[in-house]
Amino acid sequence: MASVPHCPASDLLRSSSSYANGVPLHSLGKSRIVPSRRGSAVVFARIKKGKKHDYPRPDEIDANAKGGHLGYLSQFKPLKEKPKMVTLPFEKPLVDLEKKMMEVRKMADQTGLDFSDQIITMENKYQQAQKYLYTHLTPIQRVNIARHPNRPTFLDHVLSITDKFVELHGDRGGYDDPAIVTGIGSIAGRTYMFIGQQKGRNTKENIQRNFGMPTPHGYRKALRMMNYADHHGFPIITFIDTPGAYADLKSEELGQGEAIAHNLRTMFGLKVPIITFVIGEGGSGGALAIGCANKIFMLENAVFYVASPEACAAILWKSAKAAPKAAEKLKITATELCKLKIADGVIPEPLGGAHADPSWTSQRIKTAVVEAMNELLAMDTTKLLQHRMLKFRSIGGFLEGEPVDPSKKSNMKKREKPVKQEEELVNDYDLEEELERLKQQIFSSKDDESLPQPLDMGVNVMLEKLEKEVDEEFTEAVRSMGLKDKVEALRMEVSRVSVPDQPIDPSLKDKIEELKEDLNQGLSESPNYATLKYKLDMMKELYKVKKISKQNGKFASPMDRHEKLNQESSPEELEVDTQEELHRSFV
Repeated sequence: MASVPHCPASDLLRSSSSYANGVPLHSLGKSRIVPSRRGSAVVFARIKKGKKHDYPRPDEIDANAKGGHLGYLSQFKPLKEKPKMVTLPFEKPLVDLEKKMMEVRKMADQTGLDFSDQIITMENKYQQAQKYLYTHLTPIQRVNIARHPNRPTFLDHVLSITDKFVELHGDRGGYDDPAIVTGIGSIAGRTYMFIGQQKGRNTKENIQRNFGMPTPHGYRKALRMMNYADHHGFPIITFIDTPGAYADLKSEELGQGEAIAHNLRTMFGLKVPIITFVIGEGGSGGALAIGCANKIFMLENAVFYVASPEACAAILWKSAKAAPKAAEKLKITATELCKLKIADGVIPEPLGGAHADPSWTSQRIKTAVVEAMNELLAMDTTKLLQHRMLKFRSIGGFLEGEPVDPSKKSNMKKREKPVKQEEELVNDYDLEEELERLKQQIFSSKDDESLPQPLDMGVNVMLEKLEKEVDEEFTEAVRSMGLKDKVEALRMEVSRVSVPDQPIDPSLKDKIEELKEDLNQGLSESPNYATLKYKLDMMKELYKVKKISKQNGKFASPMDRHEKLNQESSPEELEVDTQEELHRSFV
């Protein structure tokens, strides 16, 4: 190694082609600092040889290679070894039948006998059994198919349906999450932005792809590509295939929830059409983070859930063995989600699942892309955003008055109504009739001294019954307004601090006034407001009857609860006092 004379650090950082000032930077890689005789140091540096890339460099690729001149950008290559055959538990009868057919063929080859009739019969039986099995799948069986290790992945579909595809990397924040793949591709001359969750096709790839569970970096990469597509006007196509977002400690520290929430907010404001395909399993917010689309399509055996059947069973039934029951109750299959208007269409799969014929399945996806995009691109920006918003606003709604399936209706529990005794009920017609009779009796007895003194027997009985019903109506109204807990807490506080013959505490009085304001503001919106108002009006009329009777001297009730209503009160004051008393008694 050559030695370089000592020079200041500022000179070492300079680069000069003429070597006039300092030392050229490229010479630092070939030099070192060694202690000189005067005690100064000389630079020594070595450039470490980098590891050779696994993919070919641009100047080494074949111009006629499949994938074009940019094919080296993608690390997704065909598998060297053939994937292992995986048999699901419910497929064992088909496997046994297939083994028998192979044995018969082998026997025919060895003996030279003609077993063609037996083979044809067994093949027909196999096809019928396969068709019946895959057209009568249970929800948990579809979950198993969606998780099949040989099921085609996002890149399998994209490379099959696109004319050209270039993968784009990085979140511009320091990382490139391999669990989410993004890129630009074209279908039938139209350019799209593709975003999808990528699972591995074997153990090595699954470890590299983190089993299709994205970190916050992956969602931020997807967000960057969405904004890029929105800026350039590229329609967006997303593919969902994940058990959920990666929920480790590091992901939480880096803002997993914030990254998902940011994607949800941004996708509702993108001005380009968005289509989502659920090609495997779509788990929770990890799937929804790239799934806020104008149209959502699902493969026939795909599933979309807020919690996996195993997790739901462990929570509700304390055992993961109840997963089949949970899968049925969760309504996670494509056909059930279409009925709930969460998915917009079901893409058929070949018998045996998408892995039985991946290219056929990809062509069905391609057809759905072209048809849906032709519909969405015909909308202007305002209508497109409205379409996306209304799709998600309608999820979870229901219609009243529609006919219910008798089998379901028989299992519904009828709403329990509060039981009332017959003597406690007040008939509206009888109440009005009795009120008019009492009024006529009081007015006619104004100058008649021969009538009996007490006329309050019927009025008091009616008032007691009516007050009970008014209290029940108030309770129902408070419950519907969501003030029940507040009322109960205030009632306990009043009973705890109140002292007889002492003024109420000012702070407590303010709380009571605040509660009364809340009641008055929301009372008109309660479902039973009309009934409550009618009974309050009847109570007011009864109080007026009592007042008139007192003025005539014909009303004597020593146990009267409303003695505070004196003879000088006006009807308006009477109404206010009555409502205040009802509020006070309720609180």
